[in-house]
Amino acid sequence: MEILVLTIIFIVSLAALVKGADWFLEGAEKIGLSLGLSPFIVGITIVALGTSFPELFTAVIAMLRGVPEMVVANAIGSNIANILLVVGISAVIGGKLIVKKSLIDLDLPLLAAGTVILFIVIFPFGGGLEGGEVVISQFSSIFLIFAFFVYFTYVLIYDQQRSDEKQLKETEEEDMENVVSIPSRAERREHLIVKEKDVKPKLKLKDISFFLIGIVFLVAGSNYLVDSVVDISALLMIGVGVVSIIAVAVGTALPELLVSIKAVRENKPEVALGNIFGSNVFNSFLVIGVPGLLGDLVLDEKTYTVGVPFLLFATFLFIVSGISRRIHNYEGMFFILLYVLFVVKIFGVV
Repeated sequence: MEILVLTIIFIVSLAALVKGADWFLEGAEKIGLSLGLSPFIVGITIVALGTSFPELFTAVIAMLRGVPEMVVANAIGSNIANILLVVGISAVIGGKLIVKKSLIDLDLPLLAAGTVILFIVIFPFGGGLEGGEVVISQFSSIFLIFAFFVYFTYVLIYDQQRSDEKQLKETEEEDMENVVSIPSRAERREHLIVKEKDVKPKLKLKDISFFLIGIVFLVAGSNYLVDSVVDISALLMIGVGVVSIIAVAVGTALPELLVSIKAVRENKPEVALGNIFGSNVFNSFLVIGVPGLLGDLVLDEKTYTVGVPFLLFATFLFIVSGISRRIHNYEGMFFILLYVLFVVKIFGVV
């Protein structure tokens, strides 16, 4: 009976966490636009990172509640679920996912670099054995946050240049159609900026309400989620990391799954895959880095011996499939089966 109550608390708190992130994202997006931020900036910051807010809030609350082993297990488990489950299910539903050249040129190398950096932090660089446990130091967490800002700046510059080129090309085509001449590229750029600033939505009370309610749900959901995980692990006599790397990771990966499935159904595979790239880098750098500022992080045995190798292997498979420009449904099925094997290994069945 007790396990049933704890399971219900876990599910309800997880639902509150995910819905809170959704409301927070919606409110933050409207507030950003009303304050004059460009749609591009809002998209590359708030919207792009929004699906990983559940992992971040859960990780911070876990550190504040004295459960450091939950942080890395959740981040690594979420990244594995993103690749093997989200990409796998998306490929099966969509038949195949087309990988655009822009994703191969930018996102695949950055995903590979992010995973390698995390591996270095966990093993030779930042990970140290302390009392038989693998520890990620606060210095290593600072390094991960710095790596994220380097990554984010690079993506921002790259996407801004790509957006400028696209807008200028569209403007040139409109000029040819309407026989309108704008003297120079600089003046065309200025024209686009002025035009964009003219479209500034008014801030509504509903937007602020969504933003504030979203924060409340995120904090409350994270608190109850952490408590339920600790209680469930104690009742079942399994590690907190085991529950986190499977149940919590899959639950917090639900936003990515919903976004990707919707994108596949709308025939937008680049959105489905781009969502995974950004989320995994965010998890590797900030979901581990930010909570790590509050103290040293601990990796439990299962996360260290099973989770990390599976993450490396899953990322490798994802990159190889991406380079081939297509992820077929049979590859998606293989990804899903591989995730089942991961779960089996975590629980020590084989």
